[in-house]
Amino acid sequence: MDRKILIVDDEADIREILQFNLENAGFVVDCASSAEEALEMLSPVHSLILLDVMMHGMSGFQMAQHLREVKKDQTPIIFLTAKDTHEDLMTGFSAGADDYISKPFSIQEVIARVTAVSRRSAMVDSPAPAEDVVVLGKVEINRMRKTVVIDGETVQFSKKEFEILNLLASNPGHIYSREDLINELWKDAPYVLDRTVDVHIARIRAKLGACKGYLTNRSGYGYTFNSLD
Repeated sequence: MDRKILIVDDEADIREILQFNLENAGFVVDCASSAEEALEMLSPVHSLILLDVMMHGMSGFQMAQHLREVKKDQTPIIFLTAKDTHEDLMTGFSAGADDYISKPFSIQEVIARVTAVSRRSAMVDSPAPAEDVVVLGKVEINRMRKTVVIDGETVQFSKKEFEILNLLASNPGHIYSREDLINELWKDAPYVLDRTVDVHIARIRAKLGACKGYLTNRSGYGYTFNSLD
């Protein structure tokens, strides 16, 4: 299947240069001159968005945030921007970027980054083996995609929260003390306190929402996870 890219940039010459070179590299390319136009054009056939940050109207950051938070769209995004401070990078990745290319850029770099992100995306989109999915009641954990679906809705967990939830849910009914969790999940951080575990557990239970009763504390023993259904 052809790899179709959506280029979003309000500078016509940049759009033309990128389109010409990416098509020569074997990609199929659509172009939009604004974030607003791109949101109208974007469809499941697009496997990647090459997105300028500084545009008239809606910025690239705003478009990415809208896609991730409102439309729940996970199409890979590579930002093209002259804003390359540490804070800008953090803003970009927080908005949902998969990669970040600073202007001025070389065409070779763009093609290499686009190819790499497209390859990673294709791997993620492959169906996960059954053994990589844990389902307990209304909670579904995909261990390959690192996603959690609760009662039909995808909920975002931090890396450590996901690791804790995955460990507990993969061993339903098994009781893990705070020390057990620290030894399993904080092997390279010898100064983790019991309180750190409690804080992460509290955050996980809050995100579980109506399913928070699945994760319980056996007083004096530790934490366990099991479906109530």
